[in-house]
Amino acid sequence: MNKSLKIIFFCLIFTPLIAQKSTKNLPKITIYTNGKSSVRQAFGIDKLTESLRSVGYQVNTDKSENFQVKNEAIFIGKSSDSWVENLSKKHLLDKVSLDKKESYSIQKQRKKPCLITGKDDSGILYACMDLANRIKENGKMPSQITVTEIPEMVLRGTCVGLQKPALLPNREVYEYPYTPESFPWFYNKKLWTKYLDMMVENRYNSLYLWNGHPFASLVKLKDYPYAVEVDDETFKKNEEMYRFLTEEADKRGIWVIQMFYNIIVSKPFAEHHNIKTQDRNRPITPLISDYTRKSITAFVEKYPNVGLLITLGEAMEGAGQDDVDWFTKTIIPGVQDGLKAIGSTTEPPIVLRAHDSDAPRVMKDALPLYKNLYTMAKYNGEAITTYTPRGSWAELHRKLSRIGTVHVENVHLLSNLEPFRYSSPDFIQKSVQAMHNIYEANALHLYPQASYWDWPYTADKTPQRILQLDRDEMWYKTWARYAWKANRERKGEEIYWQEHIGKKFGLTSNQAKAVLQAYQETGEIAPKLLRRYGITDGNRQTLTLGMLMTQLINPNRYGLLNLLYDSEAPEGEKIIDYAEKEWKGEKHLGETPVQIANEVVTHAQKAFEAINSVSNQVNNNNEEFKRLQNDVHCYRAMANFYAEKAMASLDVLRYKYSNDIRDLDKALPHLEQSVQHYTTLTNLTKDTYLYANSMQTKQRKIPMRGVDATFIHWQEMLPVFQKELDRFRFSIDSLKHTNVTKKAEIQYLKPAEITLLSTIEGEYPLEKGQVLFSDTTLTISEIAPELKLLKGIRLAKNKQQSEGTSITFSTKLPVKVLVGYFNETLPMYSTKKNPFLQKPQLEIDASANNFGQTEAKISNALLADNWGAVNVHTYTFEAGKNTLTLAKGVALILGFVEGKQDLKVFDAGLAGNKKNIDWLFE
Repeated sequence: MNKSLKIIFFCLIFTPLIAQKSTKNLPKITIYTNGKSSVRQAFGIDKLTESLRSVGYQVNTDKSENFQVKNEAIFIGKSSDSWVENLSKKHLLDKVSLDKKESYSIQKQRKKPCLITGKDDSGILYACMDLANRIKENGKMPSQITVTEIPEMVLRGTCVGLQKPALLPNREVYEYPYTPESFPWFYNKKLWTKYLDMMVENRYNSLYLWNGHPFASLVKLKDYPYAVEVDDETFKKNEEMYRFLTEEADKRGIWVIQMFYNIIVSKPFAEHHNIKTQDRNRPITPLISDYTRKSITAFVEKYPNVGLLITLGEAMEGAGQDDVDWFTKTIIPGVQDGLKAIGSTTEPPIVLRAHDSDAPRVMKDALPLYKNLYTMAKYNGEAITTYTPRGSWAELHRKLSRIGTVHVENVHLLSNLEPFRYSSPDFIQKSVQAMHNIYEANALHLYPQASYWDWPYTADKTPQRILQLDRDEMWYKTWARYAWKANRERKGEEIYWQEHIGKKFGLTSNQAKAVLQAYQETGEIAPKLLRRYGITDGNRQTLTLGMLMTQLINPNRYGLLNLLYDSEAPEGEKIIDYAEKEWKGEKHLGETPVQIANEVVTHAQKAFEAINSVSNQVNNNNEEFKRLQNDVHCYRAMANFYAEKAMASLDVLRYKYSNDIRDLDKALPHLEQSVQHYTTLTNLTKDTYLYANSMQTKQRKIPMRGVDATFIHWQEMLPVFQKELDRFRFSIDSLKHTNVTKKAEIQYLKPAEITLLSTIEGEYPLEKGQVLFSDTTLTISEIAPELKLLKGIRLAKNKQQSEGTSITFSTKLPVKVLVGYFNETLPMYSTKKNPFLQKPQLEIDASANNFGQTEAKISNALLADNWGAVNVHTYTFEAGKNTLTLAKGVALILGFVEGKQDLKVFDAGLAGNKKNIDWLFE
């Protein structure tokens, strides 16, 4: 027998005997409980047992109350159990006071048993998993340990959206029935188990499922049998999955919360009653109220342990009495009816989302009716911009926090982060601290870091789609860590994250420090860019795709959201403000565009150098490291693109005041370099990403309107920026070679032929001195000449305020209706009593661009005495019978023009504006 065969023979014969002998000598540990373990305790004990056995311990469990105290024993129970106190006294263990839900203690002294106590079932679960992780890390049971953990945030939750990047055929936004065709992953139990395990490992205790109208996929109504949206087979699958999900979540201490919008009804219900599934401007009707109330009742009967998250805004008119009535007369009674039907007095929690709603007013009326209420509001809108929130938005959060119920901070959508990786522990820790210290909140609701609409996948272009759960594990871990305890010492945190990164990529502590630096540096770039250059905190802007020059030099044209600058950023200046102050020689205030341009370039360069310094030293997960490294390079290209473009914008805006072409000459090289950096960004993403934005519908507006999944990739945007640069070169050349300035010819808007089917108060020519409303003496003091040929419809101001506006008409050709929105809040009105109709805003209304009405076509087109300036928006309608419906509030109907007529976007300048210079780029 040769030597190799002898070795194999020896291994086959003697290895089992050696293993058997070793097993007999392994220490034995007995886990004692009082035999009354809940599903959560049982889950935790199983994880602890599994961990002990994995490192070689023999484990027995004893559920009797005849405890035989041994050194190799683990006792598990609630802090309120009498035997726990007796055991503590007997072994001279410190009595730990556990007064807060989910808190726990682990105590072990040398040659004494280990005592695990929890305030409740969740506390015991977390304690068992804590000890299990320590055993896995160290390969043995600790000989001594004293740990007490108390969570700071009451709710620590994540969300999964049952929504998609595109609209389903013949459906509106948010309308996605639960079906295997739309959401095959929803029926994947293995995936759900993996996700729930991630949640419990990070001590998340709430899971939010987002959907516009989930009830028609989950319950059937006796009075409305036709309302169900799925077939019987799918309905049974939904029941099974919902039961599985809620049971598995409960084992892990996770409370499932179903989100829904208002007022949305199922498609079959809408078709049966010949109404729309959603209409922001319709009133509450007895039919819709009854259907919704009975849907909620059936849901509570079926799933009494599932919470509800309600968005009063979006699909019904914004803040007002309707919000109060809908919540107190439809939703709460629906829940109470469900409880009554099953004979329960335990109120399931209801979370009231403040979005597009006067939540403090609603809560005031709701609390006397229902006690188990929570509130929720977006942390930085639909983005991450700052850990120093302020202004009116901070005041709203504090007001909700001070009601006395739990207020939840919603880290929502992250439209400025997608699709690149983001996990800056420093920025996130400071954000959670701001939630406590500035907003006074004590709960977290976390969106996925990117690709929310494309769950469960990321946007990475790989042979096999990557799960968000895997790619963004550090995102989930970071928020969870600081939601549990925010004020952790910074140096210790650096060590903690270096160890985590080191294990992931097989790096030494010093090497991992470089990767951590890259995370920290890139963590500042997107927030700073959006808060100083952006149009909106909403998902209508995709920051990583860039911005047009006109969006930087004339942001008001694109529906600038001032809240972004006034509340979700440190005090500072917009690009347009900075340019004006520079020209006037005025002192600058706070954070400036130039400062941010310099800072983001520095952040990006430091991150670039740090990540590259360890690129050849990675031992684990090399492919993922390369993707992370590429993202850091993308951040660098993006930061340089924005910095150069911001500097170009300032030079162009200086020309607006100076009329000196040399200022445009100074801008040109900056704009050229910005395109070069964008070319680099395009090259870095063309083979690595499928898209930039996961929401690929008409709601996307900045930098370009994203209809039918267009302008979702950098390759699509590069030609746009190149064309913008070419146009700018041409404009400069034209200015230099044109000796006589020719006055631009006025493009008069031509009226369309329509037949009014509604009764109106009258019509009036659009000229100076004309009375605008039938019940006021308000007149036109100035008007853009382009509107000269049109006739406005005279309406009653008071009726507009109390009932809204509805104009029905017919036309043989497509038309655009010109609607005038007032610019300012009048001094004689408070913000809440401002009579003006709010301009279309996608931040609060997903249907705000269904008729192409979001963008102002003619800014400052009309002055109405002391009521200020009016901006003109257009609503496009097809041929046939149509109805223009506007919510309650004062606006102007300024006529009808043919749909094919090209409306040049411009500022008429009647509000004292300087000359318009958008034409330099268009």
